[in-house]
Amino acid sequence: MGWSTLPLALAQHLMFTLASVAIGLVLGVSLGIALSRRPKLSGVVLPILSVFNTIPGIVFVGLLLLVLGMQPVTVLVALGIYATFPILKNTYAGLVSVDQQYIEAAKGCGMSPRQCLLRVELPLAMPTIIGGLRMSTVYTVSWAVLAAMIGQGGLGDFIYAGISSNDNGLILMGAIPAAILAFILGSLVDLLQKLAVPKGLRKGGSGV
Repeated sequence: MGWSTLPLALAQHLMFTLASVAIGLVLGVSLGIALSRRPKLSGVVLPILSVFNTIPGIVFVGLLLLVLGMQPVTVLVALGIYATFPILKNTYAGLVSVDQQYIEAAKGCGMSPRQCLLRVELPLAMPTIIGGLRMSTVYTVSWAVLAAMIGQGGLGDFIYAGISSNDNGLILMGAIPAAILAFILGSLVDLLQKLAVPKGLRKGGSGV
């Protein structure tokens, strides 16, 4: 294991990250919208999800390994679920924080609930949603290290090999590219926010 295998490991790591965040984006926004329409249900579901989110990734991957086996889908399911949490929470927080006066104005203009959601609520909640996307992306870069635990490659191969052999060089060979990848992807999400959200609406998305 050395520099010659680094490009492949980086590509695997990036693939797991992007695929998992894509899964998390679809699930997170969809579930966030659904829960924002059902306050009583959200009061039960969100605390449960918060508790579930405290389960260490290595434990969850290990449990999925027993069910799904040693294959890429095991990693994608685990990372996709973890990537969903920040986006779901921020989508919910962004939607429920939309001022009711805008919603009432939209209804007064004859908009249907669907039109109000797409044209008013989601655009106003977009800064918070993208904040959740940024957190999800950065976190998933680090979580993707777990792919190596079940033999699916990625930069975690270098980190685990370095730990087992007490080789700091191998650890850094995995950790530094992962940190750079997290920075680059986080910066790209920041750029997306600048392009998609008017300057006056931009704000941090710390979630709930």
